[in-house]
Amino acid sequence: MRFSTLAGLAAVAGSASAAIQGFNTGAFFLDQSAKKQVDFAYEFRRAQNLPNTSGWTSTRLYTMIQWGTASDVIEAIPAAIETKTSLLLGLWTSGSSQAITNEITALKAAINTYGTAFTDLVVGISVGSEDLYRDSKPDEIGIGPATLIDYISQVRNAIAGTPLEGKPVGHVDTYDSFLNGTNSAVIDAIDWLGFDGYPYWESNNANSIGDAHERFWEGYNKTLALSKGKPVWVTETGWPVSGPTQNQAVANAENAQIYWQDIACNLVAQNINIFWYTLQESQMGQAAIDFGLFPAGDLFQVEPYFNLAC
Repeated sequence: MRFSTLAGLAAVAGSASAAIQGFNTGAFFLDQSAKKQVDFAYEFRRAQNLPNTSGWTSTRLYTMIQWGTASDVIEAIPAAIETKTSLLLGLWTSGSSQAITNEITALKAAINTYGTAFTDLVVGISVGSEDLYRDSKPDEIGIGPATLIDYISQVRNAIAGTPLEGKPVGHVDTYDSFLNGTNSAVIDAIDWLGFDGYPYWESNNANSIGDAHERFWEGYNKTLALSKGKPVWVTETGWPVSGPTQNQAVANAENAQIYWQDIACNLVAQNINIFWYTLQESQMGQAAIDFGLFPAGDLFQVEPYFNLAC
């Protein structure tokens, strides 16, 4: 494991206590079928018992809503209570104004249904995910900064007077979205910034696995520099084990292991909150681009694609 001089700024985001280590998890499988409580719990237990590593006891959700319903509470919540998995909550905000209304309905229902057994597990709340990035793309559906700030305010009002009051509220986006000056007001409205960084996708830059270290820390430290002193959490990063070559970035297990050992192990050593993408991407079928640590199959029966030791 190596420490880059580019990581100098990153050190201020750490703390004396151990950082949060978790994985991103979706609400449904690759075949679009909904994950149930038993599925989430199985996944969370596997993360807590990874070979040759430890401390992966948290998960990041993209939504509070059970897949296939309008506003039912996602079954990841009781699964987290069952497995004592801490949670970075996510509320999906893109699409229409009904999206945030439904998300807040589910959030309130989770508080009322599960009480402090749920709220004590929450490490933070993310209002939205890459909405600013998608809003800047003509073929994507996102939301602009003014709308996002309004949604952040709605969430703060919803948790006021509940056990979630005081939990840090943030937003997750790409670093170039935070760098956009028109979005700077969002930073004032949140408690922490969620950094999504994928050197694999940076096809306009040198992005071979040999360049990945520099690409990652360059993006992270740019985000840290504009964060106005607020913490920057790494909310998504990873390297695919399979998929098409993107400029110089080759997707294979060997490169994914290099990236894990250099980036994941580095972040853990520096006590920077991290949510890796992802534990298992291919469940019911094979993803066209697979970022998973595990291949398809029973998570407790298949082996990781590579050695996870630091």
